[in-house]
Amino acid sequence: MSRLFPLLALLFTCANAHAENLQIPIGQQGTSELRLPQYGESQRTVLEHFGLADEEHPSVGNPPITRWDYREFSVYFENTHVISSVRHHQPGAAMQNKEPQ
Repeated sequence: MSRLFPLLALLFTCANAHAENLQIPIGQQGTSELRLPQYGESQRTVLEHFGLADEEHPSVGNPPITRWDYREFSVYFENTHVISSVRHHQPGAAMQNKEPQ
């Protein structure tokens, strides 16, 4: 019983501790108005709608996965069809206005 009291005292002391909330501004993933290539579209369709990519990465793996990078997004192809489109990270307005310290 004498060992139980210090353990309970420590437990109640820790239970009353308070935490401070830290808020970190979150950036945005591009603009929501931006239309991205959709799953299943062909490379030809993407080329017709968005033009030449800023950078085309060579195919990797089997089946071949290719990535085309545009200014605001990247497109991933399996063989010649879109499997995913991803907006590039854009810092939020709060982060852009903040000066480095």
